[in-house]
Amino acid sequence: MSLESTPSPEEKNESACDVVESLEQIGSQWRLIVLNDLQEDEKRFNELKRSTGANSRTLSRVLDDLTDLGFVTRRLEEDAPVATYYSLTEKGRSLCPVFDEIEDWAEDWLGEAES
Repeated sequence: MSLESTPSPEEKNESACDVVESLEQIGSQWRLIVLNDLQEDEKRFNELKRSTGANSRTLSRVLDDLTDLGFVTRRLEEDAPVATYYSLTEKGRSLCPVFDEIEDWAEDWLGEAES
């Protein structure tokens, strides 16, 4: 094995920093739940509230955060009754394979812990 193929401590630290920064953006419990829930399709606020179990204040804060971070887009339908719809942006949809991998990992390893 050559020394050139071994990452330097600086490169390892940079890689770890990227992971930490990513988790800071998506890593809260409610952000993950909402992002995962929106994989299926666009949803209205009350649909998200029911499907996630979040209270209105928490859900509103999380949706605002995810919108500000560019993971979620908001669409206002002004016909009676007025409705707000939320869906994943391209950035948010790019997380779908990550969720699939985590689900596969959980099936392999978390079920084993219960045995």
